[in-house]
Amino acid sequence: MYQEQWITPPLIKKAGEPVLDPRQLQALSAVAAEGSVSRAARRLGWSQPTVDYHLKALDRLVGSPLVARSTRGSMLTAAGRLLLERGTELLALSDRALTDVREFAEIGRTKLRFGSFPTAAARLLPAIAARLREVGIELDAVLEEISPLVAQVNQRTLDAALVYTASGYSLPFRSDVQTTHLLTDPLLLALPAHHPAARRASIDVEGVLELSDSSWVFSATPGDTLDDVVRDVFAAASQPFQVAVRTDDYSVALGMVAADLGVGLVPRLATEHVPIDVVLRPINDPRFAREILLATPASPGGPSPAVRQLAEAVRRAIAALE
Repeated sequence: MYQEQWITPPLIKKAGEPVLDPRQLQALSAVAAEGSVSRAARRLGWSQPTVDYHLKALDRLVGSPLVARSTRGSMLTAAGRLLLERGTELLALSDRALTDVREFAEIGRTKLRFGSFPTAAARLLPAIAARLREVGIELDAVLEEISPLVAQVNQRTLDAALVYTASGYSLPFRSDVQTTHLLTDPLLLALPAHHPAARRASIDVEGVLELSDSSWVFSATPGDTLDDVVRDVFAAASQPFQVAVRTDDYSVALGMVAADLGVGLVPRLATEHVPIDVVLRPINDPRFAREILLATPASPGGPSPAVRQLAEAVRRAIAALE
């Protein structure tokens, strides 16, 4: 809980520039949440005059009323809502900075919240974690499919995430999320060994369309762009196809292909253990590849040193695979 103070200490600034005090944003956020200045004061553990003081200071700083008051309570004006939207990110960054510095001071480490999709984690995460330990960074890693990773990066609950998409397909990141291309991972067509198409050295789009009579193995999680590539290829040719099995585990997918339950796409990163009854064939079309990206929420002054170290660790792990 923050101590009540009437005098706002100056922040680092140039002479004559206005100062934004984090307590002003805290007061604004509490009013938005509670709908009342008095309830906002209780929420913060401040007196009501202290909340009023910071709100009025913020009005003067902006040059426009940010809170509309009535007998029924208080609500933010359009300007107040806009400032709160921007200010929430500043408060989150401030809290994270304090947490990181305190943690580093206590145990000599910085913790980085990092997300990855499973196939990248299996091949890359051990090397990434080892590299970061060398420079005093501890990973708090979570493995998710792409849609949850995108949501967590947008919400800033992750500092960075490895994600993928296909060429020409975009992920629904916020405009302030930065993505860096790391690797193009070709997609291979997985076929039962006895399948007629397995006799070919490679497959073109016409060959893919000839599989309209075959069942397909797709992702179990909605929003996978690799599934969209197949759908769009068949849709462009006005040809139907059917999905027989859905799974997010590529080892399971390969097992389903080996059992002759369907055909499917498998990225090269996921081909360490291929059943003897499965044949993998390259597809001669640039659409059949996944682009692996590092996504990071934008920060004032650019990526933090920890995120820059993470990006370098990822690049080294990928280079070791080549």
